Amino acid sequence: MRSSLALLLLLSALAGTTAHGQTTPRKPAPGSPTPPTAAPAPKPLTKEELYQTVARLDTEMFAAFNAHDVNKLMAYFADNLEFYHDKGGLGNFAQTKEGFVRLFAQSPDIARTLVAGTLEVYPVKNYGAMHIATQRFCHVENGREDCGNSKFVMVWQQQAGTWRITRVVSYDH
Repeated sequence: MRSSLALLLLLSALAGTTAHGQTTPRKPAPGSPTPPTAAPAPKPLTKEELYQTVARLDTEMFAAFNAHDVNKLMAYFADNLEFYHDKGGLGNFAQTKEGFVRLFAQSPDIARTLVAGTLEVYPVKNYGAMHIATQRFCHVENGREDCGNSKFVMVWQQQAGTWRITRVVSYDH
């Protein structure tokens, strides 16, 4: 009796799994709504189209940075943002927004430029793109212009024609 019960429990536990432990697809119950199907993936951009798209996004995003328009700037970031900064640590969307607000208040003349010739763009299959470059930030400190370069990697996700940054790694400050 005990072995029959153990066999029954084992068979119940294994029901619906394949040899690799994957669940077999179940058919919807009669009369239940059909699950929505995923929208077809957009046609992949050519390498040049992707480069031009990311270069345009970089220009637009940092125009908002240079205008100190926090809301417009944050529209380029996804809600699930992870921002890794070698000096500041890890920040989420809200923390990153607060950081920009503080930065613009402390350095009202801060401006960012992309260092010419450093932009690299790579596709991320079924996701978006990697954006790698060196940037230069300048502001006036003690009556003198103070500038410094840093490097970054941004991961852009494309969804329904909209591009948002989900990950940033900012380093070499």
